[in-house]
Amino acid sequence: MRVLGIDFGEKRTGISISDEMGMIASPLKTIKTADINALVQEISAIAKENKAAKIVLGLPLNMNGTSGASAEKATSFMKLLQDATGLEVILQDERLTTVSAHKVLNESNFSGSKKRKNIIDTLASCMILQAYLNKEAIKNGR
Repeated sequence: MRVLGIDFGEKRTGISISDEMGMIASPLKTIKTADINALVQEISAIAKENKAAKIVLGLPLNMNGTSGASAEKATSFMKLLQDATGLEVILQDERLTTVSAHKVLNESNFSGSKKRKNIIDTLASCMILQAYLNKEAIKNGR
């Protein structure tokens, strides 16, 4: 069962996908978030093309665990995705994923600001999806 991972952002949205076993997240692409309806349609097409069974969407909580404006936008986006795809959309805490993605790229000496911006969002979506997959593996005793 493949799972789609999403790091939703105002400028760019990172997309990742799991393997068939639902164990490993891999980067897929970054989409510019200019038009929310076009973004939803593109994600729907990606989910269908990759035969995703569900979607994991990053939930940007505040550091103290409370919801703010960004979390509300993610929740609204979740509803749009559910309506468009008919798939279950699961919210996954994404605190510090972008910071972690920057750290990974810094440690790998990856440079180039334009390429880096696109990779950050896709890498963050992988981290969000992998956190979910790990949680499910523990829950299911894998």
